[in-house]
Amino acid sequence: MKNRFLILIIILALSSCQNKDNSKNIVKTIVQDTLSKTLGGTADLSEVSEKNNKEVELIRKQLLILLEKDLPAMTKEDRSFYYEAFDLNNDKKEEYFVGFSNSYFCGSGGCSGYILKNDGTVINRFSVTDFPIYVTTSATEKFYDLIFESRGKFHLLKMKGGKYPSNPSVQEVIKGDVPKESTKVLDIQGKKLEKYSF
Repeated sequence: MKNRFLILIIILALSSCQNKDNSKNIVKTIVQDTLSKTLGGTADLSEVSEKNNKEVELIRKQLLILLEKDLPAMTKEDRSFYYEAFDLNNDKKEEYFVGFSNSYFCGSGGCSGYILKNDGTVINRFSVTDFPIYVTTSATEKFYDLIFESRGKFHLLKMKGGKYPSNPSVQEVIKGDVPKESTKVLDIQGKKLEKYSF
């Protein structure tokens, strides 16, 4: 009986090792197929949501208005953004975190960005920040508090009078680590967010 049990365990172990190799091959095949279709222009884009397209268009239009005076000085590479949606006030309408990662919008202290309402109006313009931004579980004036990293320190931003402070680097420094229950948004490097032009 012990021998049969031991043989069964060995067979299962070998089987699981074989499956691990197969799953790596399957993933590799999917990645290669996706890349070849993307490069060849035959990728199926039907899965791109219409909601996503509407959000991107709304943000593009707003950036063209907000940055109208800056546009002549910008290169084509400067005219790109990342965004992520998050409902900051539990009204069932997502706000948009919009960030940049190029030399026009970024300097030695960090980068600039916006928080837009669902209709495209500006809640905030912020500067001197690094990404990601953290949304905490605490709230002020019915909006979640935010944690921005600036110059290696984490700063707490609370809504006041309908706006968050625009310069995170001069706000209260939090002690310790970012709370684990906080949600990362605009994690440009970590999440590999899509880059859009405007």
